[in-house]
Amino acid sequence: MTTTRYIFARIAQAFGVNRRQRRMSEAASEMHLLREAEQVLGQSVWERVEEVEELGVEYWNLRKLIKERNEIGTKLAECEAFLADAHDQRSSLLNAKSDSQLELEEKRASLLTELETLAKDRDLVIQQAREIRRVYDGLKMKLEVTQHDGVTSATEKTKSRMLELKSQFTQLKHDRDRIAASIADGDAMVDTIDAELSEERQKHRAEASVAFQQIGQANRDISSFKAQQGLIDTQMRQLYSEIGRHVSRNAFINDQCRSAAKGHIQMIDVMRALRKSVAMNHRLAGM
Repeated sequence: MTTTRYIFARIAQAFGVNRRQRRMSEAASEMHLLREAEQVLGQSVWERVEEVEELGVEYWNLRKLIKERNEIGTKLAECEAFLADAHDQRSSLLNAKSDSQLELEEKRASLLTELETLAKDRDLVIQQAREIRRVYDGLKMKLEVTQHDGVTSATEKTKSRMLELKSQFTQLKHDRDRIAASIADGDAMVDTIDAELSEERQKHRAEASVAFQQIGQANRDISSFKAQQGLIDTQMRQLYSEIGRHVSRNAFINDQCRSAAKGHIQMIDVMRALRKSVAMNHRLAGM
């Protein structure tokens, strides 16, 4: 608000035109801009105010806070680097396979291939045995018929063939039992290998759990350091604002402040205008 607008607003108030809410809103908006300008100015000139006695506390507190923030930043960078390494280590441990594990997996795959072949052989033996059993049953029925009819030559030939088939069936039964035993042994070996593989994987998970704990601790440390940085940043902004407020108010009456504000006079002029406008709006609002 300019002086001319203020005069017109006062005249309007004399005639009953009172815009108190508008004046309060304008004052709040201008005050917000002023506070931001004070912080920006203070951040720009704080290194020049060492000789300003009134700002000694703010200046040296800023030096201390900046040092602390740099130290925390170094620790934070170390933690973030450690966290990245821990993630890589955990990933490599979970995906890594030892030589013994690779050997076990190869042996398991070979056994499964052999077991598949044995299963096919067993099915083939069972199929052959069923076919022989079917032929045998047919010959048995033929024998009953020929014996009833008294055909001696056919009876002897049928009996001979039946004995031959019975021998083949017995051999196939032995083959089936032998293959079944091999399959059972193979299954047992696969179970043993699976148990050994489980132990190997458990070792990797145990090692990875250590890395996971390190990741958790690193995340907690990073959160703590960031919280400390946030607190320091808040304190620094407050100190910047105090410095900017003092320098802007005294830039034209104090030589040290004038020297510190060199190059920022236009900003200070705007800040003085904002202060004046805020004061006029407050008066118009009856504050």
